[in-house]
Amino acid sequence: MELKQTQPSISAHKFSFWSSLTKSYLSFYCLVTLCTFMVVLNLQVLHFPTTFTNQQLSLGRQSRCGIVIRCGIAEPSGEPAPMGQKTKYNDGFFEKAFMTLFARKMERFAAPVKSSNLKKKGFFDYDYESFVNVSKRVVQGRSRQQQQDVVREVLLSMLPPGAPAQFRKLFPPTKWAAEFNAALTVPFFHWLVGPSEVVEVEINGEKQRSGVHIKKCRYLENSGCVGMCVNMCKIPTQDFFTNEFGLPLTMIPNFEDMSCEMVYGQVPPPLEEDPVISQPCFAEICSIANPSTNACHKLQA
Repeated sequence: MELKQTQPSISAHKFSFWSSLTKSYLSFYCLVTLCTFMVVLNLQVLHFPTTFTNQQLSLGRQSRCGIVIRCGIAEPSGEPAPMGQKTKYNDGFFEKAFMTLFARKMERFAAPVKSSNLKKKGFFDYDYESFVNVSKRVVQGRSRQQQQDVVREVLLSMLPPGAPAQFRKLFPPTKWAAEFNAALTVPFFHWLVGPSEVVEVEINGEKQRSGVHIKKCRYLENSGCVGMCVNMCKIPTQDFFTNEFGLPLTMIPNFEDMSCEMVYGQVPPPLEEDPVISQPCFAEICSIANPSTNACHKLQA
């Protein structure tokens, strides 16, 4: 007896459509809620009397209700320290939570600590310095590609199953998606790179606000290593957004002042054609620098 193949009913198609739409909406709602929560944690509005000295006004920007102070930087000016000086930060719960989360994820790829007297760190025992130290131990004994692969594995481990595919559905490579992700970068990556701001860029002849200017990258400032900047941040982040999320991203570090430009929507060049490949070491501040080479030895394959 031949069985007839049944076709899905129209109602089944409708159910599948609305189910998919509902999942996408809920994912988008959760993402926006999470980002709003991060912004609230990252920005605190402090109300003061309306009379201030010039020094007090330099710490924030004036509003109708008082002063909005950007929490995190502990410098008197409220801005990153000049080149050659390390910026002081006051990290809160949100910042330390992310430092701990990333550091613990990276620990399993890091070279073992030589000292046997060190106790295992608790969940909130990590600070930014220890996070960078874990990164340095990840670099040890690994090639350029292996370092980048570790970062990719860590980033994927932070996401639920199917997240990249869901991201591609929610954020196809459009102008809106590029601008939206640029806006999210400012609060979301503050703990990692320091203060930043959305800027206008030009992509394929069209101007859009999908650029992010990082004033002085905290990761580069604390590591002092060109190779770590490129292999542990720039290249894997570019690749992750471009290849995993389907949203092109180009990062352009400025090694003169440690600032950086992130351009969402711009396809990154191959590393061999990227100017960073010939960048020399910070001989005076990098603990693993090789001054005898023209380009940072960690950038070699």
